[in-house]
Amino acid sequence: MRNTRTAARAGASALGLGVIAAVTLLAAPGASGHGYTDSPISRQKLCANKTVADCGEIQWEPQSVEGFKGFPALGPSDGTICAGGNARFAELDNPRGGAWPATKLTSGAAHTFRWQFTANHATTDFKYFVTKDGWDPTRPLTRSALESQPFLTVAYNGARPPMTFSHEGRLPSGKSGRHMILAVWTVHDTPMAFYACSDVQF
Repeated sequence: MRNTRTAARAGASALGLGVIAAVTLLAAPGASGHGYTDSPISRQKLCANKTVADCGEIQWEPQSVEGFKGFPALGPSDGTICAGGNARFAELDNPRGGAWPATKLTSGAAHTFRWQFTANHATTDFKYFVTKDGWDPTRPLTRSALESQPFLTVAYNGARPPMTFSHEGRLPSGKSGRHMILAVWTVHDTPMAFYACSDVQF
């Protein structure tokens, strides 16, 4: 009888620990983001590379700039676009007085755009927007600062891209001076998208 009771107590204890573990796993926070651009290099990758200092949490998880999809009609609010609307990564929205390092590009030229993924979700498309002429790089990015239509859209029709995904595209024509390219990776089977801001010099 004593052995039976001891076994029962041990079983209940193990069950209780299992329930606690399961609840802990469900409640435990985890990085939900899974991709970023490194060509042209994005602000989050500059932070991860330690090229730019004082970046906060994004330096450890550049793949995590996730926000709601549907940009520009939906998605992150103005002034929070580079961080995907995520306050944890607000350093990405800080214009730093226009001092973010900029990639030199040639307007109208072909360019190899590249994403790095830690999870290659089913994908609707990749879209690329550019700022209007006269954009002020000392101010946080807003919709009104961007051209209304993407200069490049790459449809992916629900397929999964490789973990390193490169594709050719043509840069916007008629641009000169300092600009920003906003890349948006739209996930096919969730309400989310991933955002990456790249400072460029045409």
